[in-house]
Amino acid sequence: MKRNKTKGNGLILYGIKNCNTVKAAIYWLEQHDVPYDFYDYKVKGITIEKLQWWGDQVGWESLLNKRGITWKQLEPAVQERIVDAQTAFALLQEKTSLIKRPLMEEDGVIIALGFEENVYSNKFS
Repeated sequence: MKRNKTKGNGLILYGIKNCNTVKAAIYWLEQHDVPYDFYDYKVKGITIEKLQWWGDQVGWESLLNKRGITWKQLEPAVQERIVDAQTAFALLQEKTSLIKRPLMEEDGVIIALGFEENVYSNKFS
């Protein structure tokens, strides 16, 4: 899969390369010649500071993907312990597959969480 990378453009797509939703976002960006950098947090990890920065923008609840298989495979006791940003971010850092994806950031600001073609179209048309 070709990555349309341009250093310094400010647009970063965060996700996991084998995620179908991330693949759809990458395909859309490439079909519309939108330059971006891809950050695979499954490979590179993610810092608590980055999670806090994102959480300040969209809320920790929005970052936590409770619809995916990783969440569903957690023991109920672990799920019940996620009650605030601190507990959520610790778990998200440990299990990056729980971060909602893709997350698109431009110059440090989240511009999309998840992939919705109309959001991308509005942003890049």
